[in-house]
Amino acid sequence: MSSGQTVEGAGCVTWWGFGPAQDLLNSDTLRVRPHGELNILLVGSADPRHILKTITGLTDTHTLHVWVIENSMEVVARQLLLLYLSLLTPENTSLHKKTEVFLEVFGNSEIRKETEETLRHAAAHLSLSVTNTLSSDSHSHPCLDTSLLKFKERDEMVRIFKQWEGPPSVPASVRKVWDARVQQHLGTRYDSRHGCFDWDLTMKLHQSGELYQTANQSLLSTRVFNHVRYWGDIVSTPYLSFRTETENKDLLKKQNNQHVKTAQEISEVNILALFECLATRWSSLLNEDDPNPSSSCCQSTDSIITGEKIQNNPPASQTHTEPEQHPEQQTQELDLMNVSGVKVTFLSPDSLSKLPLKNKYRNLFNTIFCSASMVHQVKEIAEESGFTPVHNQSSDIYAVFTREIY
Repeated sequence: MSSGQTVEGAGCVTWWGFGPAQDLLNSDTLRVRPHGELNILLVGSADPRHILKTITGLTDTHTLHVWVIENSMEVVARQLLLLYLSLLTPENTSLHKKTEVFLEVFGNSEIRKETEETLRHAAAHLSLSVTNTLSSDSHSHPCLDTSLLKFKERDEMVRIFKQWEGPPSVPASVRKVWDARVQQHLGTRYDSRHGCFDWDLTMKLHQSGELYQTANQSLLSTRVFNHVRYWGDIVSTPYLSFRTETENKDLLKKQNNQHVKTAQEISEVNILALFECLATRWSSLLNEDDPNPSSSCCQSTDSIITGEKIQNNPPASQTHTEPEQHPEQQTQELDLMNVSGVKVTFLSPDSLSKLPLKNKYRNLFNTIFCSASMVHQVKEIAEESGFTPVHNQSSDIYAVFTREIY
C-alpha cells in the first residue's frame, strides 16, 4: 500500500485521537501542580478524552480551565455533544447506560434507535444553548462556554446541530459511503476478499441481527463536498482514545493465545471509571455537610497541593427531563452536571496564531497539548519559544517538550 493510501485512510476529519487519554497535569514534567486555576490548551485533540482524564486527578483545591481549538466546527460540535453526554446527571441516565451511549456515539457508524433519540435530544438542547449565546454572548452552562467563538462559527454549529435533529439517515446510506472509502483505500485488493477489518462487523453484528438501525449523524460530514459523506478514519480504532490497556489483569487474559476481552470492553470499563469520577465530584456539591468532600478520584502523591479551598459553584438543575419534552419549554440553562471548578472554553479554529498577541493568554497555560494532525502549526512556535524535548519521559506514545521559566 502506498503512503498516499495510508494517509487517505486516516481521513481529513479527525473524529477521535490517535493516542490514549492522559492526565495532562500529572506528567513527567509536573511533579507538583501549581496553585490556583490550572489552564490547559488543547489543539486538535478531537475528543474530550484528555479533559475527562485530567478531571480524575483534580483535588477539591483545584480549578481547571480547558481551552479547546479544533480545525473545524464539525469537530467542535462533536466535542460539545460528547461532553454533553458525559455530563448527563444520574437522574437522567444511569452510569452504565451513559457509558454505552457515549461509546456508541463515539465510534459506531450505525447506532441503535434509542441512542439516536438521545443524540437528537442532545442536539436540540445544544442548538438552543448556542443560539442563546448569539444574543447574549454568555454561556448557558457553567462548564461549557462557546461565547468566544465568532458569530458565523456559532451559526455553523447551530446548522450542524439542526442537521443532527433532522430525519436520520438509514443504515444503507452510511454503509455505502463507508464502502466507498474502503474501496478507495484498498484499491485493487478490494475485490480479492472482504476487507479484514470489516470481517468481525459483518459476521458478528450484521448477520446476528444486532439492532443498529440508524446512521450516526455525528460522524457524517459535509466539510469536503456539499453532500454528506464519512470523511473520518477507517483504519485506526476509536478505542485507542480510551485505551486498549488496563491494570485489571482479568481484562487482559488470553485463551489459545487470543485475548478473551475486546478493546470495546476495556474501553467501557475505563470510561465508566471516568464517569464515576465526574459524578463523585458533582455529588460533593449536593451535600454541603459532607465532612470529606471529593478530593480526587485517582489521586497520586504528585497531585497533592495545599492552598485556599475554593468556593463551590451551585449545582445545575436536577429536574428530570423527559425525552419527549421540547427544549424550548425549559429554562435556557442546560440540565447537566455542574462539575465543581471545571470549565471548557472553545476558541475559533483560526485563533492559535493570535493567542501570543493577546495579553490574557500570555504565560497562562500550564500545559499545551497538540495532536499529530495539528503539530505543523505549533512546531516553529515551540522552537522559537525555547521548548526542548524531555528525553527521560516514561511515555513512548507522546512527545513531551518543556521550557525553563526564569
